[in-house]
Amino acid sequence: MMTFSKHTWQILGIGVMVFGLFACSSMPKVTRTTPDEQIDLSGNWNDTDSRLVAEEMMRDALARPWLNDFTNAKNKKPRIIVGTVRNKSHEHINTETFVKDLEREVINSGRAKFVSSKAQRDEIREERLDQAQNASMDTAKSMGMEHGADFMLKGQINTIMDAAGKYQVKYYQVELELHNMLTNEKVWIGQKKIKKMVKHKKRKF
Repeated sequence: MMTFSKHTWQILGIGVMVFGLFACSSMPKVTRTTPDEQIDLSGNWNDTDSRLVAEEMMRDALARPWLNDFTNAKNKKPRIIVGTVRNKSHEHINTETFVKDLEREVINSGRAKFVSSKAQRDEIREERLDQAQNASMDTAKSMGMEHGADFMLKGQINTIMDAAGKYQVKYYQVELELHNMLTNEKVWIGQKKIKKMVKHKKRKF
């Protein structure tokens, strides 16, 4: 059986303490915050930008003449579908999250309705087909009863970057357009700009 001297045990003890301190110092510190709290770490596009841009742009869209014109002529709320929202920025931006923010603002306003996207419609149609084969006649949902969209919302997110020394300016421009599905007319064009000044700390070596 291997034995260790007192000096060896002391060295091992110190090594364990150093390892423990290193492990503790490398663990991340997590602080819970509210989802609506504005937190900017890198200056990149984040959840706050997505939510605020969606709120402002949809508020503007629903205040324009096209909505009352359609409602008065058709005596119903317009149905909107989201087309492509392209990310043309320098960053990876989850446009699906932004689209969900847009949909939420319109639906919660009560002034317009959203139609399911193409991918969502395919899944729903598959379910209806399954119901036609397996569900009872009084509960199965019929094919050919979908509501078509009256308008399509399309857009893009662009960025311009400028940097000098430890300073960086990030400029975001969000463009959205609402198209009449019947006439191909653009009934609303919206634009939102965001500019951020980011100061990077000087690295110490």
